[in-house]
Order: sequence, then C-alpha cells, then structure tokens
Amino acid sequence: MKERTEILASGFGGQGVVRLGQIFGLAGVKQNFRVTMLKSHGTEQRGGYVRAQVVLSTEPIDSPMVEDPDYFCALSSAAYKSFSDMVTNGVIFYDPASVEINEEKAKKITHYAVSAKDSAIEKLGRAIFANTIMLGAMSKKIDQLDKDIILATMLDVIPKFKEENKEAFELGYGLL
Repeated sequence: MKERTEILASGFGGQGVVRLGQIFGLAGVKQNFRVTMLKSHGTEQRGGYVRAQVVLSTEPIDSPMVEDPDYFCALSSAAYKSFSDMVTNGVIFYDPASVEINEEKAKKITHYAVSAKDSAIEKLGRAIFANTIMLGAMSKKIDQLDKDIILATMLDVIPKFKEENKEAFELGYGLL
C-alpha cells in the first residue's frame, strides 16, 4: 500500500457526503491507519455545497488537505466541475443521473459510472439509499480498506434502515 491515500467526496447537502467520509475515516481507524477528515459546507442546512476530505496513512499525516485524490466521488455536476481537475492519477466515481462528466477528462482519468440514485429507487423504492450504493461501489475499488470493516462501520454509523442499507451496500459493491 502507498503511504498516503486521499478520498474526496462532494455534492449537495442531504446526499450523504459527510456520512460517506465519516464511514471511510472510521473504517480506516478500525484498520489502524492514521486518519484525518475535513468537511466543509455552505450555510444552507440542505441543498448547499458539501465536501468531505479523508486522508488515510501508515505514517504521520503532515496535511489533512486532499491535494491529489486517489478516489473522488462526485454526487453533483457542480462538484464534478469544481474538483475533477484535482484528480491526476486517481479515479472518479459519479452518478450519471446527477452528474454530467467531461468526456475529454474521462479519456485520461478512469471514471466509474455508478447508477446509485436509479438503482436505489428501482431496487429499494427510495432515493435515500443512493449514498449507500455509492459507498458500496467505492468500497470495491478502495483496496486499502476491507469491505467487511466498511460495511460494519456503515451499520454502526447509520442508525436506521440497517437491512436496507446492507442491501444497498451490497448492490453498489456488485455494480463495479
């Protein structure tokens, strides 16, 4: 494993961006990584800009800022436009129902289209599970973290709808 792994997630309030970062960060702590997480958001309670930055490291972390994300999750077109250029060697996860990507960028950087919102509505009857589907899909590709630890952390962190969230996580994991 490389010494430092950076995860960036961004979207609008209410999409579970901070929760996604929290789960990856806590899963890292459970696996004895050194972890930092920063969150930032607009003044709106729901619907405003939100960003979560997680750094996992085997060594002391000199800066908690994500500078060159290994994994970027864009849950809105605005987030994609704002942060996709930061990704130089990593991968980008996005939901095609919410994000319009740059086709030229997609030729240079690996993009994973995760139909999280549509799958959540189709399979679970509610869009609220889209972030858990995205969490599962990302977990498939984030080699540094153990799938079972991420799943257990998610079930600890999200107090409601445990069976539905477990199903959503597994669904997302199977999409990639």
